[in-house]
Amino acid sequence: MDEALLRALTPQVIAILVRRGADFAAAEDAVQEALIQAVGSWLSDPPRDPKAWLVTVAWRKFLDLTRSEGSRRGREERVAEEPVPEAASGLDDTLQLYFLCAHPSLTPSSAVALTLRAVGGLTTRQIAEAYLVPEATMGQRISRAKKTVSEVRLDSPGDVATVVRVLYLVFNEGYSGDVDLAAEAIRLARQLAAQIDHPEVSGLLALMLLHHARRPARTGSDGSLVPLADQDRRLWDTVLIAEGVQILQTALAQERLGEFQAQAAIAALHADAQSAEETDWVQIVEWYDELVRLTDSPIARLNRAVAVGEADGARSGLAALSGLDPALPRYTAVSAHLHERDGDVRTAARLYAEAARQAPNTAERDHLVRQAARLNAAQGQESGPASGSQGR
Repeated sequence: MDEALLRALTPQVIAILVRRGADFAAAEDAVQEALIQAVGSWLSDPPRDPKAWLVTVAWRKFLDLTRSEGSRRGREERVAEEPVPEAASGLDDTLQLYFLCAHPSLTPSSAVALTLRAVGGLTTRQIAEAYLVPEATMGQRISRAKKTVSEVRLDSPGDVATVVRVLYLVFNEGYSGDVDLAAEAIRLARQLAAQIDHPEVSGLLALMLLHHARRPARTGSDGSLVPLADQDRRLWDTVLIAEGVQILQTALAQERLGEFQAQAAIAALHADAQSAEETDWVQIVEWYDELVRLTDSPIARLNRAVAVGEADGARSGLAALSGLDPALPRYTAVSAHLHERDGDVRTAARLYAEAARQAPNTAERDHLVRQAARLNAAQGQESGPASGSQGR
């Protein structure tokens, strides 16, 4: 049984049933029933055309479910005639499914879960484990999402920006349980890029590849977080970097700049530097200026302050930081970094400790604790035992 093939065909078959008139929830249920039957029969009697087989069986399952639930006569009359399965419409159908699963009526978390279920072909258990929630909770979330989109008819082009943002949310979840969500997001982004020529889709795929290329260097052998400046760049995946840069260049050539292209350009400049010292921070600041112009995002402004600190000195970075809300995620950690670069070790140590208490995960917290301890130890060595004790 080719699990990868089934996962690839699942969204195409769901989309075909939806286009024929099935509501989303019923279509998804029917396809799941067909997949169960496929597992039981394909080993001994594999079909010549797996997609046509799935469409035929899923459509029959849908008809059975519709009739057994006593649906309105009008719908039953509309779907009673069983059409011949289409063989060549999978790309457009799957694209419609992307738009449906990322519909604006859904919350971001529901859109992500539904995309992984319907387009990614993951089980409810796999999605629940990836998001560290009980399977029953995730099942309810997906059921509510399916009910919501069952009322939606896609009679106009979908919002590419919403689809791209949902895939970006999936990518940022990284790895948990037995599902590598970063790799899954890349797979889905590749699939989407093959179906639609849009610079932001390409920009997202480039961004994912460039970030994913650095993954082997992001943690030490003990699981500790390794900041970008300290990473062993020999561990970066140069094949992924080259692919990401090529995709980005093609997207930028269309001269329809969007936020994911700008983010990918920043990632490409980091990837291009052979060492942290060789990073082109001036050009990175320019790309952050573009990103701020496009999004007016406080997080983009926060990251820009770091780049300004590298390009023009810590004082300039602190000046860029001063106009931002201290409640922003990572604000305190950025402030600590810039104060350390400015030579204010005592303030930096205090801010690192404060940032550790605010950290969203254990790896980041431990890293910030080590930073604070490092600076406190340095103060102790410079000031002697007595004053060092007071500093702690």
